[in-house]
Amino acid sequence: MATKVYIVYYSMYGHVEKLAEEIRKGAASIEGVEAKLWQVPETLPEEALGKMGAPPKSESPIITPNELTEADGFVFGFPTRFGMMAAQFKAFLDATGGLWRTQALAGKPAGIFYSTGSQGGGQETTALTAITQLVHHGMVFVPIGYTFGAGMFEMEKVKGGSPYGAGTFAGDGSRQPTELELEQAFHQGKVIATITKKLKGSPA
Repeated sequence: MATKVYIVYYSMYGHVEKLAEEIRKGAASIEGVEAKLWQVPETLPEEALGKMGAPPKSESPIITPNELTEADGFVFGFPTRFGMMAAQFKAFLDATGGLWRTQALAGKPAGIFYSTGSQGGGQETTALTAITQLVHHGMVFVPIGYTFGAGMFEMEKVKGGSPYGAGTFAGDGSRQPTELELEQAFHQGKVIATITKKLKGSPA
C-alpha cells in the first residue's frame, strides 16, 4: 500500500498553487509515496473574484472534509490575510467538525506553506496561528526546521519561507515564486513524505 500525502491548498492568484505543485513533486520523489493535489472550495462569488482580477481555478479537484481521512499525511497551503490563513481555508477547516469529534485525523503528520504580500506580512504568524487547527485535530505538526541547509540563510535575495514551512512573497501580485522558493517547496514535500512514510510503517 502506497503512503498517501495530500497537498491541500487555497490559491487566489496562483502563488500558493505554484508552491503546491513543487511540494507534490518533492513528495512524489520519495519511493512508495503517492502525492495528490487538492483545492478547498471557493467561498467568494464569481462576480467578486472577477472584480479582484483572480484568474480561473486550476483543474485540481475540490476536496471534501471526509476525503481527508484517506490520506496518511498532509501539507496545507494558503495565502495570508492579515497574518492568518485566508478565510476560504478556515471555512473548510470549520467544516471538519465531524472529523474532530471522532479524532479521525489524530496522529497524522501535517506541514504548512503560505504566501504573503510582504516580508513583514505574516511569513511566520500565518503558520503559527494555523497550528491551532492541527492541535485540535490531534495532528502532528511537521516543520522543515533548517533542513533546507544554506537556502535557509539566503541574505542577498528576497526569499519567502521559514522553519515553519515553504513560502513566497506575492508583492502586488506580479512577483512569482523564485527558483530558491520552489526548491524549498520541493524539499518540504520530501520532508513530509519521508516522515509520513516512517510513521505509517511504524508498529502501533
